[in-house]
Amino acid sequence: MLKSSSAIAAALVATLASAAAAEGELNLYSSRHYDTDERLYTDFEEATGIKINRIEGKADELIERMKAEGANSPADILLTVDTSRLERAKDAGVLQSIDSAVLEERIPANLQDSDNQWYGFSQRARIIFFDKNDVANPPMTYVDLAKPEYKGMVCHRSSSNVYSQTLLSAVIENHGAEAAKGWAQGMVDNFARDPQGGDTDQLRGIVSGECDISVANTYYFARALRKDVKGLTPEIEMIGWVFPAQQAEGAHMNLSGGGVAAHAPNKDNAVLFLEYLASDQAQQYFSAGNDEFPAVEGVALAESVQKLGEFKADEVDLSAVAKNVPEAQKIFNEVGWN
Repeated sequence: MLKSSSAIAAALVATLASAAAAEGELNLYSSRHYDTDERLYTDFEEATGIKINRIEGKADELIERMKAEGANSPADILLTVDTSRLERAKDAGVLQSIDSAVLEERIPANLQDSDNQWYGFSQRARIIFFDKNDVANPPMTYVDLAKPEYKGMVCHRSSSNVYSQTLLSAVIENHGAEAAKGWAQGMVDNFARDPQGGDTDQLRGIVSGECDISVANTYYFARALRKDVKGLTPEIEMIGWVFPAQQAEGAHMNLSGGGVAAHAPNKDNAVLFLEYLASDQAQQYFSAGNDEFPAVEGVALAESVQKLGEFKADEVDLSAVAKNVPEAQKIFNEVGWN
């Protein structure tokens, strides 16, 4: 990852300070559903004087809404979770390219769109969790999950989930489509149950004994380390974890990010907001408030995230990964991954 520049960071603080007397507003379309994001919005409003108007909903619904609104759309920013949705928004024509030295310097190249239409601001590693009491030799890579020795042991989300789609898309990018199909078939053969539920349910499956091995995003587990999560926190000590592929590509990273709307009526305010999300202050809050990994290198991690330990992240171009989603869905259908 690129190192953050103190000069750029200082310039960003100065830019926000100079905007403190600004008038105007920012219309934010967001599918991030975390109450802890409230502080991001209020801090920006206090620093700039720009009022944020929010429209919240599911990502695909917001993208379709922006398409239907066309040139009359009031949207200035789209915030959403997962690279595939950011790429979907780009393909739908609801985002625009922007020019920001701050974002180019602060956000690593593999976490931003090649045409500067979207940028990632926080990350979650998708890793392997296992029952420490029953699994003596957990899989150490994503490829290992498909080995016959783990038959009837693995739990994962459905193929309709974007996390599943992006993980398989990354396997395609790193190992090729043929190998990815073989991996997906091996996963189906090894399922302990039909794919179901969210990531917390995959972790609860280990506690209940239904799953010996599960795949989930780190922030669901870190959240249960930080506060009580029903059906998970009381027995969390029984769960071990592996950051996969540490001798190869590294752990797969899911992205949360955003871009400026194609017809943004308040474009300057929109760019300023994205630059604010790249500031040390906002980056720290992504970690402290929602147990995520900052996109900007060198930003302090929350204690719950630090407990997971250091690891090597896959630095594959996530823009390229997102383009593999149609191929991934085809493979899911072919192998019967429901």
